[in-house]
Amino acid sequence: MTLVVVQARTGSSRLPGKVLLPLAGKTVLERQIERILAAPAIFDLVVATTTDVADEAIVGLCRRIGVRSYAGHPTDLLDRHLGAARAAGEDDLVVKIPSDCPLIDPAAIGRVLAAYDGEDYLGNLHPPSWPDGNDVEIMTLEALETAWHEADRPFQREHTTPFLWDQPHRFRVGNVLWETGRDLSHSHRFTLDYPEDYALIRAIYNALGPEPFGLAAILELLEARPDLLALNARFAGRSWMDHHRHELHTLGEPR
Repeated sequence: MTLVVVQARTGSSRLPGKVLLPLAGKTVLERQIERILAAPAIFDLVVATTTDVADEAIVGLCRRIGVRSYAGHPTDLLDRHLGAARAAGEDDLVVKIPSDCPLIDPAAIGRVLAAYDGEDYLGNLHPPSWPDGNDVEIMTLEALETAWHEADRPFQREHTTPFLWDQPHRFRVGNVLWETGRDLSHSHRFTLDYPEDYALIRAIYNALGPEPFGLAAILELLEARPDLLALNARFAGRSWMDHHRHELHTLGEPR
């Protein structure tokens, strides 16, 4: 069975409580869950939040909308993902989707899941090509447990998967490029970390409506409205990986 784990907490330092911000009549987290559940694939889903008191609001939200939740370590995402997987039961594959991707294309999720062919790790980020905010990473439960036992650098624990994808000599690693042949990963930012990101995401939802729309509709809108793309353009291309290039072996040169 495949388990999609959506990591979510209220303690973001750059935009506190971002997953509970309003978005088209619901919360950011609810809108993203709708998009994930619209993916053309079969999977179970759990929201992996933390044991912090503030995150009881996320547990309550999940209970209200009928989605399973798990409360784990606040900062060790590797531990939290494994805990969520173990609590869910017998799952062969664990899929990591962060909760700061409320514009994720359901078709992108389906495409990565359909491309899985026995890899220890398969994602669509290394190298990147999709517009930022369409992050889908699959790992076997066995690989996740190995990373949990052996990863000893803080960034490996905080970001869950680098222990796997940064060791292609040890693990079977794969990547799903965006089928268009384009690379918008450094020019189109659809993830939620800053108020400017929120302004863009709200504007897109206001223009396209709440039903799960795809990347094509978003890109068509931004082509017609470059002023919207400019809202968070100064943050485009930023990644936590930029701070760890001296420690990561499989990244290319910075752009």
